[in-house]
Amino acid sequence: MKPLLAAALAIPLGLDLYMPIPEENPLTVEKIELGRRLFNDPRLSRDGSVSCASCHDPGRAFSDGRRIAVGVFGREGRRHAPALINRGYGRAFFWDGRSLSLEEQVLKPIEDPNEMDLPVAEAASRVGITADAVARALASYVRSILSGNSPYDRFINNDRHALSTVEQAGLQIFRGKGNCTACHVGPNFTDERFHNTGVAWRDPSTSSGQVAGYFADPGASNGTFKTPTLREIARTAPYMHDGSLASLGDVVDFYDRGGNRNPHLDSQIRPLNLTVEEKQALAAFLKSLSGSIHEGQP
Repeated sequence: MKPLLAAALAIPLGLDLYMPIPEENPLTVEKIELGRRLFNDPRLSRDGSVSCASCHDPGRAFSDGRRIAVGVFGREGRRHAPALINRGYGRAFFWDGRSLSLEEQVLKPIEDPNEMDLPVAEAASRVGITADAVARALASYVRSILSGNSPYDRFINNDRHALSTVEQAGLQIFRGKGNCTACHVGPNFTDERFHNTGVAWRDPSTSSGQVAGYFADPGASNGTFKTPTLREIARTAPYMHDGSLASLGDVVDFYDRGGNRNPHLDSQIRPLNLTVEEKQALAAFLKSLSGSIHEGQP
């Protein structure tokens, strides 16, 4: 894997952060531009009604504002469409981690009957290139979508006026009493791991065995989902893998009460007993993680 320095895009993330780039799919201007065109091309869907951008709108920090993703013929998917922010730094993709590379991940929505519902070979034929070229171009474009230069980034780069007093208090809660860094760590604010917080927990004994969650690891607990990045979080409501929490206030309240109890609840999830003021400060800090989004550059 060949590294790419995020600073090459002039987006300060607080420390040197290297993006792994597969040697067999180096970033180029031409490939990223092709990926951008494909990302916005509805020909990749069966009825020509949706594109990748339908669920990952650049105007919404590459999310869609819906609780559950909607694909061709108005079909609803199973989960909320995650924001495509800094995904080039990811180690597993989708809420359940079923893809281990972007080259694999970008093709799944094309084939999914509830999303674009088209065999990849047919989609590639429609745009006049190979399926492999589609995968490499879309993956390259997704790697170019980067968020940084937020008030938080400027603050940790010694601009002590970048965060308000309330936001600084929220940062301290985030790092301390809120225990948020148990999962949301590093410049990308995610450990890229899988946790059970009790969101949409379903007991397998009462749900016909259809337990949602991480299945890439056969030994993983039921009901676990990947930690999302918190960058641009103020622009990407609703929240959680099922879109069940409408606002940042709802998210803070959810974790304050210790999530939803279940047999597989993560050991780090427990009641926080935050005051009203502390909740407000934490939400204010989370909003400070929205900055500048750059895309389309190698």
